[in-house]
Amino acid sequence: MTTIRKRAGKYQIQIRIQGKNLNKTFNHLKDARKWGSYHESKINLGSELESLDKNLTLADLIHKYLKEITPTKKGWHMETIRMKRLLRQSIAKKRIHLLKTKDFVEYKNERIKDGKIACRYDLTLLHHLYNVAIKQWGYLINSNPISNVPKPKPNPSRERRLSDNELKYILNEKFKNPHMQNIINIAIETGMRRGEILSIKSQNLMKNYIWLPDSKNGNPRKIPLTIKAKAILEMSTLPFPITPNALRLAWNRMLKRSGITDLHFHDLRHEAISRFFEKGLSIPEVSLISGHKDVRQLMKYTHLKVENLVSKIN
Repeated sequence: MTTIRKRAGKYQIQIRIQGKNLNKTFNHLKDARKWGSYHESKINLGSELESLDKNLTLADLIHKYLKEITPTKKGWHMETIRMKRLLRQSIAKKRIHLLKTKDFVEYKNERIKDGKIACRYDLTLLHHLYNVAIKQWGYLINSNPISNVPKPKPNPSRERRLSDNELKYILNEKFKNPHMQNIINIAIETGMRRGEILSIKSQNLMKNYIWLPDSKNGNPRKIPLTIKAKAILEMSTLPFPITPNALRLAWNRMLKRSGITDLHFHDLRHEAISRFFEKGLSIPEVSLISGHKDVRQLMKYTHLKVENLVSKIN
C-alpha cells in the first residue's frame, strides 16, 4: 500500500508492500508519485532493494551503456565516439550519488562553447543513460538530474544549397579513396543518408530501385533509381568499402583543399530533396523517396532556388 501526505508544504510518501517499508519526502507531488511507482514495481517484481553503491561513477554507467545499449542502435558508430568523449570529461569521474542537476548545468555551460548541436546531443544522451540506469538496470537513483537541465535551442534549419561551381569541383575531385565519387553521386541522385548509402548491398538492388529493409524511421523503404544512379551502383563494390569515419575525414580534406565552407555531407541529401521538388515531384512522392513521415520535417530540407522558379511563373 502506498500513501502520500502533504505536510509543511512537502509530500511524504510511504510504501508498505510484502513486508517492505519505505519512506521519503519530496518537494513536488509528481516526484513523489514517480518514486512511489518505481519502487512499487521493484517490490512486486521481487527485486532487491539495495542502497546505491557510493563508489559508482558516471564513467561506470557510460561503460555499461557502451557495452549493452549503444551496439543496439543504428547510429552506434557516432554514439560510441560521443560516449568516449564523455569519458574524458571531468564530470565522468564524479560519483553518481553526488551528481546533481547543477553539475550538469555547469557541464552544459562549458560544452555549449563547442556548439549548440554538440551540447544537445550530449544532454540527450546523458538523459537516456540515466533513464536506462533507473528503469532497466534498477539503480536506486531517485530522479534523472538531466530532466531539469534546459537544452540549448536548436539552430535554424540549414538552407545550404550547392552552387554549380561547387558541384563541378566536388564531382571532379581526385579523392584518394576511389569510392568517394560514387558515394557522393548516389547521395545527390537519391537523397539517401550516409549510413543508408554505406549499408547498400548487392541484394538490395532491384530492377529500378533500392530496397532498404530498415531505415532511420524504422520502416522499410523503396528508393527509385535514376539511370545515372543505377549505372553507378552496378559498377560499384557493395557495400562500399569505407567506414563512416573515413568518409568524414575524406570529405573534410576535400573541403580544406577546395576552400568550400559550411558544407556538410548531409547537405547532399538536402540538395537532392530540393532538386526533387524542382523537378516537379509532389510532396507525397518526395516523402516516399526520402522516408519522411512528417511533412514539416521534410520541408526543413527543402529550399528551392529562386532562379529555377522564374520560368515557371512566367
